Amino acid sequence: MQRHGILLFAHGARDPLWARPFEAVAQRLRDRAPDMPVVLAFLELMTPDMHSAGHALAAQGCTAVSVLPLFLGAGGHVRKDLPALLDRLRGELPQVSWQLAPPIGEIDTVIAAIADAAWALAQAPAR
Repeated sequence: MQRHGILLFAHGARDPLWARPFEAVAQRLRDRAPDMPVVLAFLELMTPDMHSAGHALAAQGCTAVSVLPLFLGAGGHVRKDLPALLDRLRGELPQVSWQLAPPIGEIDTVIAAIADAAWALAQAPAR
């Protein structure tokens, strides 16, 4: 039987408050599917890193993991760093199937939500 997990991947920052929106996304996923492991990982400056997060999901019995880059676009980190990190996990954990999703900012529903939010702000009365 296959156990699915989600690995959310963000850049990271020195300021811990920066991660709050990403932590909120992870928590909403956990609330929606309490039996599905969800881990938020970071490229740099915060923990866990991708390697630790991937191993944690495998240790929880995940045999399929969706990796969702929490980036607005596919810059160098998404095009170069992330595939290299994912290749390392694939080599170390061949029993796990890793599916890389496009960056969150390139998904149509997210683009629509950002446009809707911008429109709503533009329509709000000036203060």
